[in-house]
Parts: sequence; C-alpha cells; structure tokens
Amino acid sequence: MPRASAVEAAETARRILEVATAQFAEHGVAAASVDEIARSAGVTRGAVYHHYASKPRLFAAVAAAQQQLVADAIVTATAGQDAADALRTGSHAFLDAITHGAAARVLLVEGPAALSWAEWRRGDADGAETHLREGLADAGVASALLDAVTAALSGAMNELALWLSERPADEAARESAHRALDLLLDAIIPA
Repeated sequence: MPRASAVEAAETARRILEVATAQFAEHGVAAASVDEIARSAGVTRGAVYHHYASKPRLFAAVAAAQQQLVADAIVTATAGQDAADALRTGSHAFLDAITHGAAARVLLVEGPAALSWAEWRRGDADGAETHLREGLADAGVASALLDAVTAALSGAMNELALWLSERPADEAARESAHRALDLLLDAIIPA
C-alpha cells in the first residue's frame, strides 16, 4: 500500500483535529471516543494514533489549536490600535473568544482537568498571556510590577471567562463581565 503524501498526511491530521475538537467540546475528554473520532474523520483508529500517539496527546493538540485561535482573535482585534486601546480591545477580545464555540469547554472546563496544571498554564502563557504582558508593558505598566499585574489581570480574566462559560446564553452576564473588565482595566492602565 503506498504511503500518503505529506499533503495528504497533513490533511488527515487536520481532519482528525477538527473532528476531535467537536467531540471533546460536545462530550468532554472522558466520554469522547477515539473510535468515534476516527469514524467521523473517515480514518482508522491507527491513523489517529499515528498522528497524535494517544488520546491525551490528541486533546493537547486540540487545546493548543484553541489557544492559538484565542490569541489570533486578540491580534486581529487590536491591529493598528495604540497601546491603551489595544490592551482594552484585546482583553475584551480574549473574553469573547475564550467563551464562544469549542474554546469554552476545551480550554475552560476540560483543559485544566485533562492537562497537567503546568501544561495548561504553559499554553496560556505562550498564547494570550504573552499578548496581555506586551499590552500592559506598552500601556505603561511599570516593569517592576509587570509580572504581578499580568498574573493578576490574566487570573481575573480567566475567572470572568469561567463565570461566563456557566452562563452561555445570558447576555446580561456577558455585559456585566465586560463592564467588570473595564473597571479592572481602568484601575490598571496608567492615566
């Protein structure tokens, strides 16, 4: 049997990741089945393991892809803005991106349980938190406080995101979360 080309292999891996994202978001890591992921992706179970080695590694790839989508939403939302506006806009874009679609369950519910705490934090630190730290520095937060303020604001935004994920259709809660975020940003952004 001929081996798949690199393009075909990449497409297979992408399709598996897409199906796994939907399965993990709908059923959670524990209930999602590698057999069902393979069937829905139109591949064998062996193909799933060939590309991702194990169910935990497949979930880690899904989480990393969702973290990248959140980071991309921040970059897109803040393009061309000055530092203070970018910090505010990016913070709100984070809150919206992480609480919509697959990101909410994958990153906020399943991620902390399925990944080690260190791996979950590393994904956040390599993605959205990097943009937050840069935004805070660009907005004038003193370098001596930058690490602490980044940790505090990141934690607050993650808690707001968790709170919102428990109220997915509650627009009043979403509005309140964004207003609360503005209060925090008003206190942090130097005048």
